[in-house]
Amino acid sequence: MSIDVNNESGTEVDEQAVLDIARYALARMRIHPLSELSVIVVDADAMEQLHIQWMDLPGPTDVMSFPMDELRPPSKDDDEPPQGLLGDIVLCPEVAQKQGEEADTQHSMDEELQLLTVHGVLHLLGYDHEEPDEKAEMFGLQAAIVDGWRAERGLTGPSPAPTVS
Repeated sequence: MSIDVNNESGTEVDEQAVLDIARYALARMRIHPLSELSVIVVDADAMEQLHIQWMDLPGPTDVMSFPMDELRPPSKDDDEPPQGLLGDIVLCPEVAQKQGEEADTQHSMDEELQLLTVHGVLHLLGYDHEEPDEKAEMFGLQAAIVDGWRAERGLTGPSPAPTVS
């Protein structure tokens, strides 16, 4: 799996954890090991520009996903996963910091960025949360991936609750 993490935000983030959880999420979703993903960490001004340009919405957001080859998890366990370019995930640590502080289960900016990375991966794989049933499926999968990743690393305490909108 080729995953590039590029921090352009000027904020110190745990880039290794972002890389590790992205790799874990893609393996858990059975994405081909030769697929490629880019994660870019930007400041609030850059995120706001992207949010306006692509969503026509004001202000910075927490995460944006830009799919390339529209890869999907294989439908059966014995199917060979396709390989290709997954796309780009853009994260904003300033928004992540605020969301982590305001969440029901307060958590760090890095924990929020890990959650947002999984959220971005799922969007790249075609998951959405516009409808209640889609939201339940996506957020359930997101929680299972984050919990599994944390358990493998022996991390204790509650996992970050979904704060993405």
